[in-house]
Amino acid sequence: MTFSLTITTLSDVLFHGDAKSVTLPGSAGELTVLAKHMPLVTPLRQGTITVRTEGGEENFSVEKGILEVSREKVTVLL
Repeated sequence: MTFSLTITTLSDVLFHGDAKSVTLPGSAGELTVLAKHMPLVTPLRQGTITVRTEGGEENFSVEKGILEVSREKVTVLL
């Protein structure tokens, strides 16, 4: 099962597509989002975002950001 994920900065879209999971450095610790995750908004701290897709895995460095999980999609603003 997959969900729509977008990772974006003010000037660029780093990832946009379907993901099986995304693991992020949340302010209270590492968290993993899967399909049908409950809605959530949380700040992110410095670390690595790991996106798992049907085709493999991608990693993105983050200094800080915001994670928003809604019923339809997951958005990461860096």
